Amino acid sequence: MRIIDTRSLSKSEVKALLKKPSFDDVVLGAGARESIKKVFGRELSAAEVVEQIVTDVRSQGDEAVLRYTELIDGVSLTSDKLLVSEQEFEAAIATVDQAVLEAIRKAVANVKQFHAEQLPKSWLTYREHGAMLGQNCLPLDRVGLYVPGGTAAYPSSVIMNAVPATVAGVKDIVMAVPPAKDGSVNPNVLAAAREAGVTKVYKAGGAQAIAALAFGTVMVPKVDKITGPGNIFVTLAKKAVYGHCDIDMLAGPSEILIVADNTADPVYVAADMLSQAEHDVLASSILITDDEELAAKVAVEAESQLERLPRKKIAAAALERNALILITKNLTEAVELANLSAPEHLEILTAEPFSLLPLVRHAGAVFLGPYSPEPLGDYMAGPNHVLPTGGTARFYSVLNVETFMKRTSIIAYTKEALAEVSNDIICLAEAEGLEAHANAIRTRRK
Repeated sequence: MRIIDTRSLSKSEVKALLKKPSFDDVVLGAGARESIKKVFGRELSAAEVVEQIVTDVRSQGDEAVLRYTELIDGVSLTSDKLLVSEQEFEAAIATVDQAVLEAIRKAVANVKQFHAEQLPKSWLTYREHGAMLGQNCLPLDRVGLYVPGGTAAYPSSVIMNAVPATVAGVKDIVMAVPPAKDGSVNPNVLAAAREAGVTKVYKAGGAQAIAALAFGTVMVPKVDKITGPGNIFVTLAKKAVYGHCDIDMLAGPSEILIVADNTADPVYVAADMLSQAEHDVLASSILITDDEELAAKVAVEAESQLERLPRKKIAAAALERNALILITKNLTEAVELANLSAPEHLEILTAEPFSLLPLVRHAGAVFLGPYSPEPLGDYMAGPNHVLPTGGTARFYSVLNVETFMKRTSIIAYTKEALAEVSNDIICLAEAEGLEAHANAIRTRRK
């Protein structure tokens, strides 16, 4: 890992170190480019691939979904096998280890309890002359959840997407997940779906799944909103269908940024940096500290722990590409740099972590103290782990109950209340050249 002393750098140089790549900067690997050429017969960018798939699914429906599932994922399905049947659910869940099932149930309970605190309330209040104003907070009718799958299984992603939707009151929660090569869905994922309140699960992944959810097919119902993380093709597909339905956010590679002082345990810091590095070769792990000795110890410790990881190759590539250890003058400056980065996960491992919390402006989630490691948030604490990445914590929020709700304004004026403001309305309408607006008020003054 690179260790950089920022104390001698200019502000612009430090900013350059923390700059996040945009989706337009993504360069596909040789394997992905070869696969694209095989499927489409020519070289295409990721955006061009997504545009083609979305267009085909919109016009051809299930036929295109099945075709791309076979071409890209190597899984041959018929339309009647897209939906996971009740028999498949029961058979899969019967194979789930009891300890895993209990952990899933505990996580569901914790996530549900936390998100129940977020429920907004509808309200109605009186104004002058008997007028009433208010707001209705209503759940969406149907949402689509995307969960990565295929060679990997993420029951935690199922829980984090589905539970807030159930708490919000969404009645129809459909999920898309890439199938394994034999056409099955991981039993742990199906168990999580059942426990978290998912109503239907479809065996489809990638851009074709996003397009099917957005536009609807014979088999896959059209949804009002799509949530959940995925690879670059999933993210670009969500971007492409936005407007036809809503989306939660454009999620990029995983990130962790740790602010630490000389009281931090280098073993903990290195372990937490690796917890994100093992996700993806594009994952980002950054330590910002005012202690040179800690910086050196963490670099050595990370190399030592790396050797024992099953996903060593991925984590090593992520550390080489994206890991940084930055040394600052003090902790205040460290938090300033953290705000500049606006990380997905921010850990504060200092003697007094709560004293720095008021300085934090931009982060998806903040973990305070040595016993609040990032994986606690991933699986069990209760707050959501679907978080803004790529610096978008400056304006995006963590996935929450209100992600799955909408607000409707309520206006009920009496004749006397309208008369009180009618001249002002007419004045403003005429100033805007909207005579029919003004006339709608005048007709009620007769």
